[in-house]
Amino acid sequence: MKEKSLSHREPSGRQFNTDCEGPISKNDNAHELTEYFIPEGDKFFSLISRYDDFLAYIAKKEGYKAGNTLGLILPFLKAYGATNKKIEEYSVKNILLVPGAMETLHYISNKMPSFVISTSYEPYIYALCDRVGFPKEMVYCTTLDIDRYRLSRQEKERVRRFCDEIKTLPMIDESANNKERNDDVLSSKESSLRDKSVKKSIKRLDEIFWDEILDMKCSKMIKETNPIGGEEKAMAILDSLRRTGNEPCDVMYVGDSITDREAFTLVRKEGGLTLSFNGNRYAIEEAEIATISDHTIIISIIAEAFYEGGREGVLEIVKNWGYSAIEQGIKDKLLFKRFLSVYPKNLPIVEWVTDLNRNHLVKESEDFRKGFRGEKVGGLG
Repeated sequence: MKEKSLSHREPSGRQFNTDCEGPISKNDNAHELTEYFIPEGDKFFSLISRYDDFLAYIAKKEGYKAGNTLGLILPFLKAYGATNKKIEEYSVKNILLVPGAMETLHYISNKMPSFVISTSYEPYIYALCDRVGFPKEMVYCTTLDIDRYRLSRQEKERVRRFCDEIKTLPMIDESANNKERNDDVLSSKESSLRDKSVKKSIKRLDEIFWDEILDMKCSKMIKETNPIGGEEKAMAILDSLRRTGNEPCDVMYVGDSITDREAFTLVRKEGGLTLSFNGNRYAIEEAEIATISDHTIIISIIAEAFYEGGREGVLEIVKNWGYSAIEQGIKDKLLFKRFLSVYPKNLPIVEWVTDLNRNHLVKESEDFRKGFRGEKVGGLG
């Protein structure tokens, strides 16, 4: 993680930290790059992503963290012709912003120090910063320099053979990564067949990545890539606090996926505010507030309430969620008018997450997520 500095370090009182893909953009840049460079890259990436979730969330592999998909796919991208220039060019041309994202980032940044903390590759994040006018020095993301690695003809061919094999493996379905799954809904035969296919895929992927590729020179790409996911996101929050002089209780953090869990946990335990924006089950399990929305104005509203009244100010609005509570709970009446122009009749879903509503929020949020970002991207961890 590169050292970054602010021109001053006086405490502002509050700060805003957010993931990128999900709250700001609809993209999953790594997934899209894999589809672009690798034949049948969608199936390949989906399997590796589910494998990543399994290692981080179920197996809890030592030294492994959510988001390491971005390291695992690099030898394959390289084998199919990806270069720094090609990745940058593709990323610049294919940014899909969530409606209102640019406006929200500008609005909140003018209120309080704001940071983007993303697992995404640096070329994509920098392209997005250029698009929306967000300062690159306020970003934490995964450094990428694929050109510094060389791939011999023999290794290139071998990596491609691995890729072809991986695409034939049974998909690791979502239930395999769900600790709350109930096998009673399946017949014993169906459950047995599913478990056997999942174990087959995991066993073979373990062999490919932690035995065979590990003995190849191209394994340096995996070993030397440090995705900003999981614990790294929590560390990025702590680094941003060092720069602002604030405390964890001063942070509002927005995320949507498995890579945000540790960041959510850190901020929530220290009394800050955690918001899932169209999140999957991994995010909603750790966030305090779940919102389901097709526009980022809701992030602006909650950030304004947090800036003025802290966590308790947001809680007051969310508990009494409605137009009256929103108008009374925020001081910026121009923002409220803007909110009314986006949602003149029907409010987006905003709920404080509890044991009673968590399951229905997960279902509603994941269903919306798949429709809003697309079935392929929305179904990823």
